[in-house]
Amino acid sequence: MMRLFLAVLVCAAVVACGNAAKTDPAASSASITCHIRGVLPDPVCTPGVANPQVTQANIGQTICVRGWTKTVRPPVSFTSALKRQQIVQYGYVDTNPAHYEEDHLISLELGGAPRDPRNLWPEPGASPNPKDHIENLLHDRVCSGALSLALAQREISTQWTVVH
Repeated sequence: MMRLFLAVLVCAAVVACGNAAKTDPAASSASITCHIRGVLPDPVCTPGVANPQVTQANIGQTICVRGWTKTVRPPVSFTSALKRQQIVQYGYVDTNPAHYEEDHLISLELGGAPRDPRNLWPEPGASPNPKDHIENLLHDRVCSGALSLALAQREISTQWTVVH
C-alpha cells in the first residue's frame, strides 16, 4: 500500500513540475531584459525581421515604388503600445515615450517586417536620426541595383553604424 502511495505521489509531482515548467510565450517574452548597445538595440530582443512579402524579385513593385511604405506602416496605436512595453523591457530609466522613436531595425524602405516586435525597438532620441540617413543610402543602392536586398537588410540590422 505504501508503495502505491509513493508511486502516486511521484507521478503527481512529475505532472505538477511538468505543468509548472510550461510558460506562456507572451509572458516569457515580456520578462526578457533587453540591453541597448550604444546606439544599437539588443540583438536577442531586436534581431531585425524581414517582410517575407518583399523579395529581390519584386522590389520594383514594393520598396522601390515611391510611397509604398505608407501602405504597410502599422498604425500609431500599435507602435505606441509596443513602445511603452519595450521601454520597460529595455529597462530605460527615462520612461517618457516622447523621448523615443519606435523604430524598425530593418526599415520598411528596406523590406522590414512592419508589425513584428522583433523588428521594432524604442530608439532613444528623436526622428530623424543618424540611422535614417543610412536607411536612405542603402535604399538608393538596392533600388539602383548596386546592392542586394539581403545584404542591405543584414547591414542595417547588424552594423548600420559602420555603413558608408
